[in-house]
Amino acid sequence: MQNDNAAKLDQMRQTVDEKLQSTLESRLGESFRQVSERLEQVYKGLGEMQVLATGVGDLRRVLANVKTRGTWGEVQLAALLEQVLAPDQYACNVATSDVGGERVEFAIRLPGRDHDRPMWLPIDSKFPLEDYQALLEASDRSDATAIEEAGRRLEVRVKGSARDISTKYLNPPNTTDFAIMFLPNEGLYAEVLRRPGLADCLQRDHRIVIAGPTTLWGILTSFQMGFRTLAIERRSSEVWALLGAVKTEFARFATVLDGIQKNLHRAASKIDEARKGT
Repeated sequence: MQNDNAAKLDQMRQTVDEKLQSTLESRLGESFRQVSERLEQVYKGLGEMQVLATGVGDLRRVLANVKTRGTWGEVQLAALLEQVLAPDQYACNVATSDVGGERVEFAIRLPGRDHDRPMWLPIDSKFPLEDYQALLEASDRSDATAIEEAGRRLEVRVKGSARDISTKYLNPPNTTDFAIMFLPNEGLYAEVLRRPGLADCLQRDHRIVIAGPTTLWGILTSFQMGFRTLAIERRSSEVWALLGAVKTEFARFATVLDGIQKNLHRAASKIDEARKGT
């Protein structure tokens, strides 16, 4: 019995060891597999972050380039005009003056005194990113001196841009007495409005109205409603002219009816005379 029990115990011990070994191997294998999957996801995330960082760097280089940045502002302005106005209500690269070769990026076609020649409202996009970025960085550092200096440079830059637009593109009566300077960033637009007296100075001295994306959308929408009202007014005048022509025709028709009535009375009298003679 002791020998038999010892054999049974050895067999049970062997079975338990095998079970423990297999369980341990399976658990360790599963744990290593999960760890490998997590590491693979981490590597993939790092790769995506690297690609994103590269894209951000490319965007920063694009915005750092003045010419490319200006093109980006033009594209955004063109998209807004295309979404709100009809193709015949604005134009690109418009020569606002007969003298010189200056052409504004976009201009809204307004009805002029001469119907054959429209009046243009110039719209030009400006993006002084360096000065605005310097102002943001100074604000993050809470550096009062740097904030004041960056704000002063931004004001000078915006005033210079407004002066260029005014001298190059305003030419009444071919154009309106004012132009719109489009700032393609809402933060930049808010900062320009926040500067004391800057917006009033631009309107008073240079006849320039500043507009951000949302503000320009509202301005263009109001112009669109005005164009629709003008079209309705023109159609109304056409309807009144048509009604006047109809009234004239009805007067002529009444004259013709009077003549027909006289002829009918004359024919009736002739018939009575013929009947009496018969």
